[in-house]
Amino acid sequence: MFFNRVKSANIKESKVLYDDNFLFGKDETLMPKFTSIFGKSYAVNVYYLKVQKPELNLQNNCINISLPIIYRKRENQDLLNAILFKMYKKITEAEIENIFEKARHDFGFAPEDYEIRKMERSLATCNYDLQSIFISPYISMYSKEVIEYIVYHEFCHLKYKTHSKKFYELLSIYQPNYEKIAKNMPNLKY
Repeated sequence: MFFNRVKSANIKESKVLYDDNFLFGKDETLMPKFTSIFGKSYAVNVYYLKVQKPELNLQNNCINISLPIIYRKRENQDLLNAILFKMYKKITEAEIENIFEKARHDFGFAPEDYEIRKMERSLATCNYDLQSIFISPYISMYSKEVIEYIVYHEFCHLKYKTHSKKFYELLSIYQPNYEKIAKNMPNLKY
């Protein structure tokens, strides 16, 4: 599996010896330095270790990524982006299923299909004609309240294609605080 657990190590200096894993050094060139999961901030640390393949460990508000030592002289930005994308996809897969089940129960209907996929400019979208919902893996960067609101918003689009009065009436039944939530995320597209 891609995300193996790294043995807990107290990483203090740039070089540490721990259980046959020689810490070669921390990569300070890669971005982002910080990211969020469910609205909580995490430092992103990339280290070069004696590992066979990339590993990720969530620990104490840190996302610690270990890369094989042989990667240390390469340009690893694309690799870091791919690792973070895969992490967000796995988190989103687990979280979205629960929210979709709750929404199915609340609304009494469900999309014909839904898919978690990379989207350039949106966290979620609904295809009214196909009765499908598409969710960006990066939605898990936001709080669970925001995620649920966005999913419910898209569920309303299964019934109403546009943001009509009836659309907002339906949304307000299940998300009575939707205006407050939407106001706090004015630049997000969904």
